[in-house]
Amino acid sequence: MSEPTDPPEVASIELLRDDAAACRPDEGFLHLRRLTLVNVYGDGARSAPYPCDMVSRAREDAVAVVVWGRGGDGLVHVVLRENLRPPVYLRRHKTFVQPDQQVYTLIGEIVAGLIEPGDEGPAGVDRRAVFEVAEEIGWQVKIADIRPLGAPLFASPGITDEKVHFRHVEVDLARRGTPTGDGSVMEQAGRVLILPLGEALARCRSGAMPDMKSEVGLGRLRAFFP
Repeated sequence: MSEPTDPPEVASIELLRDDAAACRPDEGFLHLRRLTLVNVYGDGARSAPYPCDMVSRAREDAVAVVVWGRGGDGLVHVVLRENLRPPVYLRRHKTFVQPDQQVYTLIGEIVAGLIEPGDEGPAGVDRRAVFEVAEEIGWQVKIADIRPLGAPLFASPGITDEKVHFRHVEVDLARRGTPTGDGSVMEQAGRVLILPLGEALARCRSGAMPDMKSEVGLGRLRAFFP
């Protein structure tokens, strides 16, 4: 088993250009839909037309996986991925946001990824979970090892139809391999982090690890090990 190598450290992110004005709203990774809707009521009456903007993608469903194992201290430890998140980093250049002294270069998160073609059917979420665990943190697990972790949730129902399906899997913490990665520049800067479950949850709640899906997933796992 090869030894994982340290990723390059990102000191800052520079904005070279904003291409939004030259692109259609349905191009790129995210698609903006600018809709006009009407509510139809039970008695047949109709509301006045109203605008509704929503952000969508070619794949609306995602899986989030809490990867955990027993440490040498006997405690439950979780395996996280610190990811480069430019949208959060670039908040610091906006005017109408609440003051925030934290610089969000890398953000710790549980393993997650979009459901892809070939992941259809009841076993599709578990199949994608296996793939993402290998890609992001380097552990090889089997579909039979994947377990559900509560009901799926909508990430931000006011603006997007993304639905996150939660799973968990137990691993041998000593059998870490090298993440396969997805070849993107953003993922090259990521790194693996192993923390006791309680500390990971504390980081979420203190704002040191401000990722909502991670706090939900870790909190659900915590219910198994009170």
